[in-house]
Amino acid sequence: MYYQKYLYIFFLVLALSLSFFSTSQAKEFFINDIEIREKLENDFNKENLINKGFQEAFTELMTKLVQSKNLNKVKSNSLNQIKSMIETFTIEEEKFVNKTYNLKIGVSFNKKKIFEYLSSKNAFPSEIKEEDFLFFPILLDQANNDILIYSNNSFYDNWNSVEDKNFLVNYILPTEDIEDLNLIRKNYSEIENYNFENIIKKYSLQNSIVAIFFKDEKEIKVLSKIDIKNKKVIKSNSFNNINLQDEGKLKKIIYDLKIIYEDFWKEQNIINTSIKLPISIRLDAKNYDLSSKFEEILNEIDLVNNFSIISFNKDFIIYELIFNGTRKNFINIMQEQNLNFDTQNKVWVLK
Repeated sequence: MYYQKYLYIFFLVLALSLSFFSTSQAKEFFINDIEIREKLENDFNKENLINKGFQEAFTELMTKLVQSKNLNKVKSNSLNQIKSMIETFTIEEEKFVNKTYNLKIGVSFNKKKIFEYLSSKNAFPSEIKEEDFLFFPILLDQANNDILIYSNNSFYDNWNSVEDKNFLVNYILPTEDIEDLNLIRKNYSEIENYNFENIIKKYSLQNSIVAIFFKDEKEIKVLSKIDIKNKKVIKSNSFNNINLQDEGKLKKIIYDLKIIYEDFWKEQNIINTSIKLPISIRLDAKNYDLSSKFEEILNEIDLVNNFSIISFNKDFIIYELIFNGTRKNFINIMQEQNLNFDTQNKVWVLK
């Protein structure tokens, strides 16, 4: 019996020792499915093609991490500088088609080095966090004194046809509902101040955007009522010399609006890398499932700069982590993952 007990402790300590080394490093940013191709000619060089993939992967990462206003700050980078931030890369697929070499790679960037780079450029990163939004477009044709929601609404018809793989916001369009249509028509004269809550709550989504498009002969004004987890914001934008029958111009408006919404979403998830909050957390050493779940969650949270096990025995494991945010922010994020803490002492206890 005693032999089994000490054998269990030995393997537990061994597992935790391995865990220490695996968790002490900062999380990586992984960009996959980077596709590049080149004709098989006399000067073909596979290394040059891979280097091009590194540059495209870095550009994609920056597009996801920073707001559009800061992209110019991170555009001019030497290949050597980009390579210095790469941890590993993988060749996901390679094939030859019609004398063309096609390559697909995945690139892993060191999170700490990326954050240091962005800090040097005075560009705060945001969490790479995808989210669903209800998007409710309402088109007011002021010239004809008409309101369009579903049919004949160019924005409803074309909104999800404008895509970019770097977008973090996924838009859920409302289903056609005659009751909602009649209700909105009834409140046409006060549409700017109308509370859409009764319509929005039908969709059981935490986030929504009601976009009201005011169209006249020369311009379109857009009033966006944005609700993110009960935080309400109103944005106003305008677009001149617009012809909605011109598919190219219509899609340009949609793309520009999506960039505005992307920037707003990133702003809500900004990572202030100047904040380095140390947190110590204790949990039961015998609860292996809990410790595994905790480490998986820490690895998924961009606000966690790094973490490691600083102490362990047969009873407890103590983690130490650096968090780029406030104490309250950390607790809220953990609660969303169904993890709760006793924070009365210096070392918090994961329940």
